[in-house]
Amino acid sequence: MRESWSESAIPTMIEDDNQLTGDDTALGESIPSFPINDLKVFLAGFARLGYGSEALLAAAGLSGMELDDPDVRIPCDTFGTVIGCAMRERPMKNVGVKIAAETPIGSFPLLDYLAVTSDTVGEAVKELGRYFRIVVNPITLEVREDENPIRLKIWGPSTISAEFSVSLDVLHLRAETEGCFRPEWVSFAHEPDDVEEIESILGCPVRAQDEWTGLAVSREAWNLPLRRRDPILRCLLEQQADEIIARIPTEDGIALEIRRLLAKRIIGGDTSIGSVARELATTPRTLQRRLEGAGISYQDLLEKTRREAAEKYLADRSLPIGEVAFLLGYSEPSAFHRAFKRWKNMTPQAFRQRSDRA
Repeated sequence: MRESWSESAIPTMIEDDNQLTGDDTALGESIPSFPINDLKVFLAGFARLGYGSEALLAAAGLSGMELDDPDVRIPCDTFGTVIGCAMRERPMKNVGVKIAAETPIGSFPLLDYLAVTSDTVGEAVKELGRYFRIVVNPITLEVREDENPIRLKIWGPSTISAEFSVSLDVLHLRAETEGCFRPEWVSFAHEPDDVEEIESILGCPVRAQDEWTGLAVSREAWNLPLRRRDPILRCLLEQQADEIIARIPTEDGIALEIRRLLAKRIIGGDTSIGSVARELATTPRTLQRRLEGAGISYQDLLEKTRREAAEKYLADRSLPIGEVAFLLGYSEPSAFHRAFKRWKNMTPQAFRQRSDRA
């Protein structure tokens, strides 16, 4: 446990919250982003903790009009800017946990009420897993119901987002079970600022620097009834959520992060799933499972990244086609030709000629 938290920790924390961002758009990648409502939740939490909202809003470079537009999305690094500004104003330990403690049910209206109208804790968690990405991508939730205790594994772009998500689940499920819900323990893959303080807030043991982040839940707690269960309302909410999910691009969350890493490695780097999994601090098996849950395969992501890189480098006539094939990891130009024809239904040479005419 860290004995103190000082402003000297701010640069590391901001770098951590910014780790998904950067100028990685050469192959058509979009910058990972959050809905504006997520920032509003953090700003409201900071305000309840006594921080100046206007200064934080100014630090984010946003106006009140943008906050009122539910369709606005903001880059992930805006969170790092806001948090860094708040910590320079007044350093605070366990930021994510304390913001969660100040976040009421209904702050994420559709997702929250999908959960609280469920019959049990377990059904609420499954609703969260099914619909999590409608509001909080690139955070993902994996439910391991086959294990004992049941594990809820959470992946997010920073330690603060991990602390916030884990704590919000614990506190809201406790409220909706009339104070009965208690996880067996919560795990963090990092070392929080003050473990004892988090244990006091969450009312359960905390394991720091573990292999995973999330909650361990007993079967008894999993089956606890929720006080606002309402199957009719939940069915109506699910219809609305399904419509939103249908409009969300399939590549977000973990898939987007993998594509970002592959875009850096596609030229002469290690594109194996084992290498990418190590950089994401997970195992190839876990990575495959998460992709399967999203309906995406690792090979598909690698193929798409190679295809976009091929199109980019073929448009540059200074590179011979054979050299492009070599850069993309093909041992023989013929293998690259076959792959490109499968992707575009034309040869690399025909694609280059068409690009010249465009």
